[in-house]
Amino acid sequence: MEHRDKRISNIPQSNWSLINQIDLLKGQWIGGAKLNPQALGRLKRSVLVTSTGASTRIEGSKLSDEDVEKFMRGLLLQKFTNRDKQEVQGYFELLENVFLSWKHIPFTENVIKQLHGELLKYASKDARHRGEYKKVENSVEMFDESGKSVGVIFATTPAYLTPKQMQELVEWTTAALKRKENHPLLVIGSFLIEFLAVHPFQDGNGRLSRILTNLLLLRAGYEYVPYISQEKLVEDNKADYYVALRQSQSTLGTERENIAPWLEFFLNISLEQAHQAIDLLSHENIEKLLSPKQLAVWRYLEGVAEATPGEIAKAAKIARPTVSQALDVLLRLKKVERIGQGRTTRYRKV
Repeated sequence: MEHRDKRISNIPQSNWSLINQIDLLKGQWIGGAKLNPQALGRLKRSVLVTSTGASTRIEGSKLSDEDVEKFMRGLLLQKFTNRDKQEVQGYFELLENVFLSWKHIPFTENVIKQLHGELLKYASKDARHRGEYKKVENSVEMFDESGKSVGVIFATTPAYLTPKQMQELVEWTTAALKRKENHPLLVIGSFLIEFLAVHPFQDGNGRLSRILTNLLLLRAGYEYVPYISQEKLVEDNKADYYVALRQSQSTLGTERENIAPWLEFFLNISLEQAHQAIDLLSHENIEKLLSPKQLAVWRYLEGVAEATPGEIAKAAKIARPTVSQALDVLLRLKKVERIGQGRTTRYRKV
């Protein structure tokens, strides 16, 4: 475990700058339950389609986002006739489950195997090995825009060593996240680079790594993850993704382990995801994410200099407790500010 701690203990200052920016934006995000559930539900559905399309295309699929959307809308009416569709359905359903149930999904070896089984449950070609570590050697390939393999990036952990290495990796990751001595983004980034180097399953490792990225980020408190597709950001920077993997994984297991290139890529992608999440809360987008009553309170305050909760409740014809809840949301979104205390408390639009 010591070498895993060491590899993230001396990261460049530039990486700390990225982490600080991400966490600053994280602090500006408000949990989805406080916003309009209908609007967030539509947004999450869109991200499921985008993430599924992007993650499967990184591995060579040719289905566009429009193809994925059409396929999932007609799910019950279609028979799965090719591998692309089988992989799309598996990814979509598994990611949807992670978005819905991440609070109840523990991070263990058994769960990782179960998630792999779910990911490949529609892929007939993978029936014999889904949910089980690889029995024969495999490698990591890079694919071009047409889905054609353009070469092997690196050799992976031998099959006979995979169970031991995965046990050690998951135990370290779980313990490191619990100890909180290292920042969770560094722990998650370190887990991902080693998981992809081990390549523990016969197939589906890249897709599963992105499912696990979503799960681990959500468990670490980055609750905007379901509303901005990290998979799409990776796809848009696929060349840099492969370069960062190659540079960092070539040092694993040596005396000079250096995963800084990978961490820089991972943190830059995470920062862009955070920026896009906060953009959802901009003036032009916020109206779509507020509930009707939250929106009514905000619009009333747009038309007056300031007002008490009672004045807002009377003018907007909304119950006083609901007004207070709406003001709490708007305060946390930094859309209004509080003036005074107690009975003299008033609010105004920022």
